[in-house]
Amino acid sequence: MYVHIGQDYMVQLSSIVCIFDMDTATTSERTRILLRRLENEGRIVDLCDDLPKSAVLCMGELGEILYISQISSRTLAKRAEDGIKALLKTDY
Repeated sequence: MYVHIGQDYMVQLSSIVCIFDMDTATTSERTRILLRRLENEGRIVDLCDDLPKSAVLCMGELGEILYISQISSRTLAKRAEDGIKALLKTDY
């Protein structure tokens, strides 16, 4: 299952570690440290043409990647939740 996170980007639902609201995330020192580290390592993908609303931290085979998105964290969380619900309803 994939989640559309902005522009033409989709990420695997299972790779999402967390979704940040950019308005509140930067108030935490720990989050600022994480953002600085990921930026220094070149692990941030900016999907914004305007002001960012959210950030999606994913863990993949190559490590952590942070996607900066114009889509609100609430909308992204809802998309992820809907994906989980769909997986739970699937009969195997």
